[in-house]
Amino acid sequence: MPTSRIVSSIVAISLALGAIVLGGWYFTLGIGILIVLAQREYFRLVRAKGVEPAGKTTLIVSILLLLSATVAPNVTDAMFCLGGTIVCFYLLFQPKIATIADISSSILGLFYTGYLPTFWIRLRVSLPNANNASNLPLDGYWPDSWLDPSQLPTALTLTFLVMACIWAADIGAYTMGKTFGRTKLSDISPKKTVEGAVFGILGSLIVAELGAWYFHFPVWQISGIMMGTLIGITSLLGDLTESMMKRDAGIKDSGQLIPGHGGILDRTDSYIFTAPLVYYFFTLLLPLFVV
Repeated sequence: MPTSRIVSSIVAISLALGAIVLGGWYFTLGIGILIVLAQREYFRLVRAKGVEPAGKTTLIVSILLLLSATVAPNVTDAMFCLGGTIVCFYLLFQPKIATIADISSSILGLFYTGYLPTFWIRLRVSLPNANNASNLPLDGYWPDSWLDPSQLPTALTLTFLVMACIWAADIGAYTMGKTFGRTKLSDISPKKTVEGAVFGILGSLIVAELGAWYFHFPVWQISGIMMGTLIGITSLLGDLTESMMKRDAGIKDSGQLIPGHGGILDRTDSYIFTAPLVYYFFTLLLPLFVV
């Protein structure tokens, strides 16, 4: 593996872990930076197809969604609907008559790189009935001790668990796919194999099952399997979705920001669809297991 790839991986992981632990507005700032960078890459893919989206307006609305998820998460869904209306109004009054592609790509950009990432904020910062402790300015948090993970804030441990499942899925799919992969999974991404996908889902399932046991999920044997399978599948679908957009745009990497890795979307595609499904798993489905 090239040195640039290793160094950039260490830096990216360190920054991500720091933002997750700190939580509060520190985490919001981190997600906000990712949204700005990811949205720039997304609209680069769109413009490669000759489409003219409402890039600046979509970005402004996305930042407002991010702030809403931090301070008033209950109205974020309504803000998304309002934001989509604002984007359409902006395109409506442009000198050049907007096309269906202009409108749909703008709304997809708002949904894909604006609305869906807000669920990471809701999971780490504003998860209902979770212990979101803070002992630093700007609602930040730093553990007094790492010796007993069960004493950490619930929102922090759940966020770490979800991240660990995604990492396990990515590592399992990559390493086992390279070693045992023989059957092509999809023409969208020729390097991905069925064997890699299976091992990726299995890796996520194992981590989720261990986490469900350790953190005493209700009926952990079943709920852990459900969560791990959900994360494994959605992380794979997120990866394939971004590959599909790049393939259509005729672009190999979404960007060159991260040496040896490509763009922000290339590194975060597995996380985009995962966040909302996991959030609703914790808030709607998991409570049903409580007897």
